[in-house]
This record gives sequence, structure tokens and C-alpha cells, in this order.
Amino acid sequence: METLGKYSRNVDAGLHFYIPIFQRIQTVNLAMRPLQLSQYSVITKDNADIQASVTLNYHVTDAKKYVYENTDSVESMAQLVRGHLRDIIGRLELTDALGSTSKINADLAAAIGDLTNVYGINVDRVNIDELTPSTSIQEAMDKQLTADRERIATIARAQGEAQNIKLTTDARNRALVETAQAQAQATRTQADAENYRINKVQESLTAVSENYFKDQSIHAFTELAQSKTNLVVMSKDEVTTLGQVPVIKKMLDQENNI
Repeated sequence: METLGKYSRNVDAGLHFYIPIFQRIQTVNLAMRPLQLSQYSVITKDNADIQASVTLNYHVTDAKKYVYENTDSVESMAQLVRGHLRDIIGRLELTDALGSTSKINADLAAAIGDLTNVYGINVDRVNIDELTPSTSIQEAMDKQLTADRERIATIARAQGEAQNIKLTTDARNRALVETAQAQAQATRTQADAENYRINKVQESLTAVSENYFKDQSIHAFTELAQSKTNLVVMSKDEVTTLGQVPVIKKMLDQENNI
């Protein structure tokens, strides 16, 4: 209630009597009200320019302070919130600010605290709706993101090629080893077969009687007698058997006549 244009006293809602012209009732809404602070520029620690958009909820706690002790309590409260938000974001790098909105909200609420009580207002809730980098910073971030993705793709491609080369080399090496092992096995098998043949021949020769070799010698001299050879080179041990050649020839002639 105002009397002669000055604050007189507070009255609650209900039926009250006042003197017209001399007294006037000014109503104040004590319900919670939302307020959206339009986007404004904030500079980060690394000198990046971002646009901040904040929404807060408040209610009037002291009607006298709200109406008479400040010409615009709501605007004063908004300026206080903006100032603390600039201070909080100014201590953060761009990437930290963009990824820490929840922490910024908590720090901002703690920083405001009960400072708005001097305006007869209490801030019940404050929330950062959006932090938007400038167009140039956004373009730079997009380029950086694209470069990071290309780098990751290049690394993945190189790792895939290296793995492919490793697998191919391992397969080739295994093939060479298996081929060498197969060749070695074949050589051993062939050597075993040859060794077996030689052993069998040696066993057969050991089992043959002396008469077999004599028969073979007579057969050889027979072929020699029938040949047109004019010169025969023999060891001295075999010279004594030459006398058998005419006899063998004569015996063969007799057999042919019979």
C-alpha cells in the first residue's frame, strides 16, 4: 500500500479499506516466473567467441525491495546472471565449455546464491539452453573433425593393409615350409626305396652260388667269341679264362648242328 505516493505497508490478499486519492494498492505477483536471456557473446579462456542462451526461474521474495529499492529488479538479476556466466566460461577452454554445461549450471547457481535477495528476488533454477560457437569457429571445428575422421580412417586402412600383408606372408611362408617338408619327405622315401633295392640286390647276390657266376662268365665269353671285336682289354686274373673261348665256341657249333 502506498500513501501519498510512498510505501506505507504490506497487505495480504483479501478485503482491505483504503482512502482513495491519498492511498493506492500496487499488486505484486509472488508466483514463480520463467525468464529467458537472449543469446549474448561470451569469450572463453582460449579467446573463442560463443553465444550463450540461458533460461532461469525466479520468484519475488520481498515485494518492498522488488518495487521500491530497484528501478528494474528483473534486469538487475539478469545482468548478475550474465556477469557470473561470463566469469565461469572465461575460465574454461572452448572444448571444456561446450562439453560441461551441467557443471556450468551448477557453478552458476552456486555463484548467484542469495545475491539476488537485494532485489527482493530469489533464483530457483538456472539452465544453459545453448552454447553456440561463432561461424568461423564452427567451420574450423568441422574441418578438425573431418581431419580427425580421415586420420582415423587412414590409420585403420593402413592397419588393415598391414594385417593383410602379414596374413599373406604367413600363408606364403607356411606354403614354402610345407612344400619343403613334402620334398624332404619324398627324398627320404626315394632314398629309403633305393636303399631297400640295394639291400635286396646284395642279399640276392649273397644267396647266389658260385656256379651262377661261372655260368654268367661262360655266357659273356660266348658273346665275346661271336662278336667282331679285334681288341679286348681284360685284367690279368681273367686272361686265364680266354682258353675257354674256343671250347665254348666249338660246343656252341656242335649244339647248332645237332
